[in-house]
Amino acid sequence: MTTSRSPRTTRAGLTRDRVIEVAVTMADAGGLESVTMRRLGTELGVEAMSLYKHVANKGALLDGMIDRVHSEVTLPVPGTPWRRAMQRRATSIREVLARHPWANGRMASSTSPGPATLRHHDAVIGSLRVAGFSLVQVAHAFSALDAYIYGFALVESSLPVDDPARTAEVARDMAQGFSMADYPHLAEFTTEHLMRPGYDYGKEFPFGLDVLLDGLERSR
Repeated sequence: MTTSRSPRTTRAGLTRDRVIEVAVTMADAGGLESVTMRRLGTELGVEAMSLYKHVANKGALLDGMIDRVHSEVTLPVPGTPWRRAMQRRATSIREVLARHPWANGRMASSTSPGPATLRHHDAVIGSLRVAGFSLVQVAHAFSALDAYIYGFALVESSLPVDDPARTAEVARDMAQGFSMADYPHLAEFTTEHLMRPGYDYGKEFPFGLDVLLDGLERSR
């Protein structure tokens, strides 16, 4: 990505929001490792030192980037039944992480959370509390839900195929690499399930989420 604006023009209009916006775009395109202060300055048309007027250091930049990602998540709306609110939030986080895979594993790592991050946590806790969850149960629910959501998104992003239409083809190729007689259960699973037309790993997400929500409902 390049910019057509002159360094003087860019410097005059530089803001913290703009710095974070461009950093997120760079991370989306090349991973978090592609975001250095020097590269970010080049992208914005300024010297790297100019960035420190807007973010104190690389850690503060990452905090801002994570807060920007949190701002894209659909939050529980007051009055919405807790289960529906958690389903919407979970689905939203999965969609957000598909756009920003570099953020997975870092969403809860900030020691200086921004306003969007704080609103996110407050809304989730509030939804569960209004539904009758005790503080201990809120902690259990928050932990279990996040472990499932972020874990599923991580597995999904690491699959050898990202197009459901090619799943059967890839499964067929994988099956040729082992003896079906030696691994009968894996062979059955691959040929009778993974290779069936229309199989999409992503469809496993709502099933697992429902199982988890059922368990939280019983604990409540």
